[in-house]
Amino acid sequence: MTSNPIPPQFQIKELTHQSTYLLDGELIEWDGVTSEVYSTISSTEEYQPTLLGTIPTLTEKEALLALDAAYNAYDKGQGLWPTMKVADRVACMETFVEQMKTKREEVVKLLMWEIGKNLADSQKEFDRTVDYIYDTIEDYKQLDRNSAKFHKDSGVHAHIRRGPLGVVLCLGPYNYPLNETFALLIPALMMGNTTIFKPAKFGVLLLSPLLEAFQNSFPKGVVNIIYGRGRTVATPIMQDGRVDVLALIGNSKSANALQEQHPKSNRLRMVLGLEAKNPAIVLKDADLDLAISECIAGTTSFNGQRCTALKVIYVHEDIVEEFNKRFSEAVDALKFGNPWEDGAKLTPLPEPDKPAYIQELIDDAKAKGAQIINAKGGETTDNYIFPAVLYPVTKDMRVYEEEQFGPVIPVISFTDIEQPLDDMAESNYGQQVSLFGKDTNTLAPLIDTLVNLVCRVNLNSSCQRGPDVYPFTGRKDSAVATLSVHDALRSFSIRTFVASKDNAYNNAILKDLLDSKASNFVSTDYIL
Repeated sequence: MTSNPIPPQFQIKELTHQSTYLLDGELIEWDGVTSEVYSTISSTEEYQPTLLGTIPTLTEKEALLALDAAYNAYDKGQGLWPTMKVADRVACMETFVEQMKTKREEVVKLLMWEIGKNLADSQKEFDRTVDYIYDTIEDYKQLDRNSAKFHKDSGVHAHIRRGPLGVVLCLGPYNYPLNETFALLIPALMMGNTTIFKPAKFGVLLLSPLLEAFQNSFPKGVVNIIYGRGRTVATPIMQDGRVDVLALIGNSKSANALQEQHPKSNRLRMVLGLEAKNPAIVLKDADLDLAISECIAGTTSFNGQRCTALKVIYVHEDIVEEFNKRFSEAVDALKFGNPWEDGAKLTPLPEPDKPAYIQELIDDAKAKGAQIINAKGGETTDNYIFPAVLYPVTKDMRVYEEEQFGPVIPVISFTDIEQPLDDMAESNYGQQVSLFGKDTNTLAPLIDTLVNLVCRVNLNSSCQRGPDVYPFTGRKDSAVATLSVHDALRSFSIRTFVASKDNAYNNAILKDLLDSKASNFVSTDYIL
């Protein structure tokens, strides 16, 4: 690890002891068992993990009390939150985001320490999340404006809106513990659902500065934040059967296990962002400078710990030798350092056992014929293993099959484009692909095929989620439902409407409903 002194503004001067959890509008003091939260970043010259603080280790009892709170707040659709005027719900969300913005410095610092995300990316995650909330508010207003009217067909008037689904259990990921978690939580709340939220194992303390904002901004029971092991708190919540939506970004095994716990899975809506094995395909006419630059970003940003990371690179055999040489040199030129260090592209891994796992993949690949082709590949420290570029990789290697979610980069050469296409078709995953080339006669049929294998084809650029207004989803084991500013509001809601036959009796009642403004649902008011 680098021995550069930690700048004063980033030093851990006092521990964050999260001694409360949010239940039914109250921050409840916890006097039971707690869990220590460590960073793999060392704050001493001789390496040792840094203690950051503690969190409550809640039990099944507290989990079910949180479920009671969310269930009662929804109140079979009669609660204050699901029946609230759109303008009032928007006001609550605006109150929250304004309070959230005052906690930027604290959250960014904890992002760096807890998960090792570099300073620029930590700041970007916070700012992007704030923008996401504002964009969601605006899209929700537009959705309401589009619904502020009556339709008429076959002698029937219809007033169609989108309504909430009920109680949402929200489980976010450690790699984007703020942004991707809020990409679930914010649209779920905006549409009138009530929520139980459990932070990820890593990136948990960074929610502490925001607990009071949640408490201050929403009616009691609408947001409930609990801590503890997933098996202890999430499993009994699912087994109870009162959860209407499982919103999870993580692993398909976890999603399947939780879904199976629900006694009425046919009634359970799933909103899932899961794993991926996104490939890059570098055609022989690709601009190598561009392809290498984008593949570096795709494979090594946040150490490859992104579902959207490029996790395997296919390179045409005519250019693979040059690609490998230049790509390996570019990987080795990346700076490893602590998150706040200038130019640090590679940073400590938050999972203590991740270097050993990556080494297992490397050893397996080498035993089956691959070589590490970059000079620094596989160099290990207490909290990191330098990205290893492996070539040639074959299907019998673990690194080909498994989503590595860390710094190891498999490269495969091809002569026939059908090889990567067939591999993608056989894969369990289908999120995105990066396609590098320029001949339109070659690209056109490839694009036409690839859009049916994945949900986003990135032309001459690395895979990514943003901009957040674009659809974010996947095929097969990579996702269920679509997350984007526009689509997430629909994923967490259902079309519902009031219908009435076109006659004088009904029309008079509808007019009175509109004139009196007695109904929050039957309304043609606009929010500007």
